[in-house]
Amino acid sequence: MHELNEEIQTQKIRLIGFPRGEQLGIMSSQEALKIADEQGLDLVKISPQAVPPVCKLMNYGKFRFEQSKREKKRPEKTSMWWRSRRFGCLRASTSAISIPS
Repeated sequence: MHELNEEIQTQKIRLIGFPRGEQLGIMSSQEALKIADEQGLDLVKISPQAVPPVCKLMNYGKFRFEQSKREKKRPEKTSMWWRSRRFGCLRASTSAISIPS
């Protein structure tokens, strides 16, 4: 998942602010953690592959809650078989078959 607060061991990071997402610059992870503590927010590494890694100030608990709500709202993917059984959809080619008597 995401690295949070003291779990971030990288020396230099690019910090993104809260709530507008403005760039606060490149700084040490200790400086960024101090800013997060002062604002009462979490420091979250959002892009570990970037050079330097990108971290964001955010309320991580609220972020996770909203993310789980979005996942619950997603419609389930129904298979074509289930739709054809449920709604009786037939292709034009199958309705042209004649059954000998």
